[in-house]
Parts: sequence; C-alpha cells; structure tokens
Amino acid sequence: MITMKDIVREGHPSLTKKAAEVEVPLSADDKQLLEDMLQFLKNSQDDEIAETYNLRAGVGLAAPQLGIEKQLIALHFEDSKGKKYSMGLANPKIISHSVEQAYLQSGEGCLSVDRTVEGYVPRHARITLTATDMNDNPVKLRLKEYPAVVFQHEIDHLHGIMFFDRINQDNPFAIPDNSIEIS
Repeated sequence: MITMKDIVREGHPSLTKKAAEVEVPLSADDKQLLEDMLQFLKNSQDDEIAETYNLRAGVGLAAPQLGIEKQLIALHFEDSKGKKYSMGLANPKIISHSVEQAYLQSGEGCLSVDRTVEGYVPRHARITLTATDMNDNPVKLRLKEYPAVVFQHEIDHLHGIMFFDRINQDNPFAIPDNSIEIS
C-alpha cells in the first residue's frame, strides 16, 4: 500500500526529469503500479482510511512522485457535474489544446509539495489527450475546465515540471490572458 512516506518531495531528482515512456502492452509490474497508485488516491479520499494512515487527499498521482521515472499517471476525482474520472494511464500525450486558458481560483496543490504555494497556475481550458489504459486499450479523452487542469498537472510531472514553475513569479495572482476562472 502506498502511503505518504512513499511520495517524494520537491527537490527530489525524479520530479525534475522527463520520465521514460513505458512499453505497451504494459508489463505486470507497470499495471500493478497503476493499480497501487489508483488505490492510494481512493484511500486518500476516504476520511477513515486517510486518518488511519495519515494520508493527504489527492486527485492525481504520477509515477515520478514515487521516485519512478516512468510515464504513468493515476487519477480519481469527480467534476462539478458529477462525472467520475477514475483511471490509470500510460504514456499520456496532449495532442491538441485550446488557446483559451484556465486557472483554479483556489490555486493548485501537490502531494509532493508540503507547503502552500500562492498564485494562479495558467493551464489550457480544453485539451485532447491520447494514452493507453490499464487494460492496454488506446484512449482518447477530450477534457475541459477542472478535469483538463488535473490531467495537465499530472502530465507536467512526466516532463519534470512542477505546478509552481508555471506561476507568474513577479505577480502570482496575475490573471492569465484569455482565461476563465474555475472555482
């Protein structure tokens, strides 16, 4: 079972490197890792389990956050319309995105960052991505607003980019041009 002690923190080298693509079909080890990552997210959102194991709630996790430099991400959340996203993906790639930007009004956080980082993180308001799911099926997702932000945050981890790298250092609360606020 993955716990907070397994998650590397900012400054760890795997958080600043481009992760390697994984072979498809996925190896048994990669499938198991995705299942474990997804289970961590589910556990982190269960108040009783989270309290028992001292887990911080998360909606996404990337393999580099475990010190594993592979292009694997897991996501578990619900959007504002009640649509559930619960999956593990290999080799996700954003193949198109909107010119329009979006940012979370409350800012972003990260399981690998133990401090509050103030500021707006500009993201694409809409993205289309391709990936391989945990059953080796090709996946194509069109996402907008909050789901698009969550997926971009995790995909950034695969490229060694932390969310705070995207914040305007001179004016953290500068509203990105051509953007919508997501509350």
